[in-house]
Amino acid sequence: MKNAAILLADGFEEIECLGTVDILRRAGIQVDMISMNEELVVVSARNIMVRADKNFNQMDQYDMIILPGGAGAWKLRDDDRVIALLKNYDHDEKYISAICAAPMALGTAGIVEGKTVTSYPGEEIESYLNNTHYVEDEVVTDGHLTTSRGPATTFAFAYRLVDLLGGDSEALKEGMLYNKYLKN
Repeated sequence: MKNAAILLADGFEEIECLGTVDILRRAGIQVDMISMNEELVVVSARNIMVRADKNFNQMDQYDMIILPGGAGAWKLRDDDRVIALLKNYDHDEKYISAICAAPMALGTAGIVEGKTVTSYPGEEIESYLNNTHYVEDEVVTDGHLTTSRGPATTFAFAYRLVDLLGGDSEALKEGMLYNKYLKN
């Protein structure tokens, strides 16, 4: 089974991060929560302290990098380490995924030109996605890049990531009652 890393900067959106981690781990995918701080504790958008598995300097090689939104997305966008990582993953055509405001970092890294993408709506966020085919779909996958809209699209986003990483999202959707109450 493939593995993934989710990058956490102070101010990250809890639902987008922890919901995605939960669903991927339920699917049997190894997911490491990576603190962008020197310490492992990262403070979320609503001041919930979360202990990451590793900090950025301890990262291994992963099949996918995941960027959650929230105020932390601006920190990810402005972090040269993140931009270099995204460029490397893009060059190697490894999976890169971002939700809510986090696609700004993909734009800063220069890896979305000509791609179909989405993000949380808003002029500031969308301004980083110039020269793309911008759509308002719930989840968009274009090659090795996956983007999504925001907190309400977390489940659809995470299920898509499960599929991309070789898991079985349909069985998971059934077990979590997703198909019973939320029709895609």
